[in-house]
Formats: sequence, structure tokens, C-alpha cells
Amino acid sequence: MLRHTWADTALGRLLVTVDGDRLVHVSVRPEGALERLGAWAARHFPQIPIREDSEGLACIRAEFLDWAEGRATGFTTPIDLRGTPFQLACWRQMQGIPYGGMITYRELARRVGQAGSFRAVGQAAGANPLPVVVPCHRVVAAAGLGGFTGGMTLKRRLLELEGALLPLGA
Repeated sequence: MLRHTWADTALGRLLVTVDGDRLVHVSVRPEGALERLGAWAARHFPQIPIREDSEGLACIRAEFLDWAEGRATGFTTPIDLRGTPFQLACWRQMQGIPYGGMITYRELARRVGQAGSFRAVGQAAGANPLPVVVPCHRVVAAAGLGGFTGGMTLKRRLLELEGALLPLGA
């Protein structure tokens, strides 16, 4: 059974989902999050019911709260990534980008052995089921921040939290 809970953090409301003890999905946009989770789960966990479990997932929620407040630089909950081999390769490389670091889509494409595939890398980043945990926000365009599933305001706030960018107006 997939279980989910809402984490109301300093960076916004997140929908966090687990399968057993493994984190499988995080939505960084609250509007439509349950519908997106349902569609994603139908592809990757067909026939598996989904239910809310705020009480049972309090520790995971606390981990996200600590991270959003800057008290933690990573996550300890095990993860279970589901995607294509190319997506998985991209996401593994993203996991190696240190807190406070950034690389370009072009560099990530080079690291996965597909130097000319920076657009495909961007699509893999957009399909990341665990944004924030698998830090796709740390991948940027050569001439700017690029895109982010949670929107550019949140991407900027995430990079500011990690010290990768100075806050606007600083």
C-alpha cells in the first residue's frame, strides 16, 4: 500500500508518498498533487491502493520540515526510484551534486555519457518523482536557472536555502 502525508514547510506544502519504508514520490506543487500522484502511481504501482497516513509518516514529515528550515542538508529515508534507464542514470548523477552546488544540463548530459542530450536531461529532471530529495533543482541552464516542476520561484528559493544563490535584493 502507498501511504502519503502533507508536509507544510517553510518552502511550501509538499505531498510525500512512501511504499513501505521507501520514499517513492514527492509533489512540490500542492494544487492537483493528489491527481498527479494517482496518475503516477497507476503507471508505477498499478493495483496498489493509496491512502493518507499523517500519523504513521510523522518522522518523514519532520525530515522535510528540518530540511526546509536549513537544519538538515539531505534526507535519510531510503528511496525507490522508478523510471527509464536514462532517467535513472540522470537521477543517480543528480544525487551526486552536493548541497549548495549546481551543474548545467549540458554537464549532466556529459556525465551520463550522452553529451548532446541536454534537452533529454531536462526532460528527465522534469519527470523526477522525488524533487528536492533527488536534487534536480541543482541542475541549471547555461544561461540561467532553466526550469523546475515546482516553478522558478521555488527553484530559486531552494538554491538560496542551500547557499548556491544569493537572495534577490541581497
